[in-house]
Amino acid sequence: MQKTAIQSLVYIAAFAALIIVLGAVSIPVGAVGVPIVLQNMGIALAGMLLGWRRGTLSVVLFLAVGLIGVPNLAGFRTTLSALPGTTVGYLVGYIVAALVIGLLTERRPRGNGAMIGLFTAAGLVGVLVQYLFGTFGLMVRAEMGFVEALLVNVPFIPGDIVKVVVAALIAAPVLRAFPDLRANTAATAATAAR
Repeated sequence: MQKTAIQSLVYIAAFAALIIVLGAVSIPVGAVGVPIVLQNMGIALAGMLLGWRRGTLSVVLFLAVGLIGVPNLAGFRTTLSALPGTTVGYLVGYIVAALVIGLLTERRPRGNGAMIGLFTAAGLVGVLVQYLFGTFGLMVRAEMGFVEALLVNVPFIPGDIVKVVVAALIAAPVLRAFPDLRANTAATAATAAR
């Protein structure tokens, strides 16, 4: 039991660190300051590989370290510095996206192709969640209308699709090789029983 708890903490911390490292890539787009980042690919990977509990906790930890002054976001910003900004909705969306992706991928199909398809679909739903929360954040912080704020996401769609597909292509074989990345799932138990 203690080994499992320690293992969970290690996975959660490792994925929080991975998400921070992926923040090194940041390309500003448009007037509202929403950059193209790789961090949302890390969010997708956390949900796909760790499941909804551990994945969500890794995203919460990633954001929490930024509240104490650790530069964790793209452009070496902190969560604390982003709270009053226009991108705060996307940060909230990160948490919900990891939760949704983890829940949607809880029961995985056996075949590698089917698993990649499921992970891709779940990742795209996660991206839509991020867009929705980001849109509400822009409405509040940039005083935009819903449609105007929603359209801010359009330039990011092609890149986010690519990031989700890459995350799915990474996650499926990794999870098949290391099924214990996900704790207490029926699929893990079935794999262990073989």
